[in-house]
Amino acid sequence: MNTTFMSRLTRSVLPVALLVMTAAWQAPALAATNCAGGTCVFGGSGNDAMSNEEARQSKEQWNETQRLRALKNQRAEKDYSKYDNSVDLRDKCNASQNVNAYWEENTERCLDRRTGRQLLAP
Repeated sequence: MNTTFMSRLTRSVLPVALLVMTAAWQAPALAATNCAGGTCVFGGSGNDAMSNEEARQSKEQWNETQRLRALKNQRAEKDYSKYDNSVDLRDKCNASQNVNAYWEENTERCLDRRTGRQLLAP
């Protein structure tokens, strides 16, 4: 009777023990490569050529995106400065003591009514 009990126990416990042992071995391996939804630069030991290439491409894409953002911001700042200067010039032209000075909207210049030439210092 004792041998029957041991064989039944072995048959029922052995698969569960193997499953627990496999899960215990896999948990650290998965944790080393799965960092917050794949945001790790290097997973595992760092010797995996594919993960190194993906990290290089990701860094290259980030640098390019950052460069493009900086260019876009510079362009916006330049356009704003141009607009700001235009507003200042228009205000100066309209407040000018020269009665022949007027502001041309299309060219954004202060012109002389008589000659049509640009006034440099309204």
